[in-house]
Amino acid sequence: MKTVFEFTKGMTREESIYCPGCTHGIAHRLIMEVLDEMDLLGETIGISPVGCSILAHRYMSVDMCEAAHGRAPAIATGIKRVHPDCTLFTYQGDGDLASIGTGEIIHAAHRGEKFTTFFVNNAIYGMTGGQMAPTTLVGQKTTTTQEGRSELLCGKPLRMAEMIATIEGAVFVERVSLDSPSSIFKAKKVFRKAIEIQQKKLGFGFIEILSTCPTNWGLSPIDSMEWLRTHMIPYFPLGNFRKPGDREMACGQEMGAK
Repeated sequence: MKTVFEFTKGMTREESIYCPGCTHGIAHRLIMEVLDEMDLLGETIGISPVGCSILAHRYMSVDMCEAAHGRAPAIATGIKRVHPDCTLFTYQGDGDLASIGTGEIIHAAHRGEKFTTFFVNNAIYGMTGGQMAPTTLVGQKTTTTQEGRSELLCGKPLRMAEMIATIEGAVFVERVSLDSPSSIFKAKKVFRKAIEIQQKKLGFGFIEILSTCPTNWGLSPIDSMEWLRTHMIPYFPLGNFRKPGDREMACGQEMGAK
């Protein structure tokens, strides 16, 4: 009996060229499933910058725009202001967003831009050869930290979700993981919540996605999932860091204290 696989409307039938065990494909599908279920595919624009994320246009069947390294939030700002009613997202990696594009993402959040950023954090530069990223863990070996990242020389890894959550223009900030079926199920619900908030035009939305990079980590796909669970999640805890209403609640507590 021939097996027939269901394809999400928002995904192309292009064969994946991501490395075995990479979870970019899972993230792509979840985003497209949410947009399909919300009947938003026809009005969605996605922006992917340099890095493994630049390949997103091969698989996401929505209008896509490529951006220079780190500049996706700037491009998104311009598009959203010209087309304020479109559904718009940036899809960015950690070498892109947390390093070259740190200023871009911080100021997009500060301005409260009405789009959603999906931030894929695999703790390393993927496409360019496995160099240390701002999110690389202390002791983690990369092509530029062959003895392991040194806290003395490089400081500690940036926790981007926690940083973005301190900015008033960011109204929804959450960190999820793609290391197990249950985590994937939870991530999809968070993706939908972020898009719903964008539809209400409440402010900037930021979803950090803990992902794997088996090739540059030097691990098998299975071992890379375990490494994510045992090393990344303890340092990058999952959960919500800001949601609509938190600011008003904090202001109320401050007023009460006075």
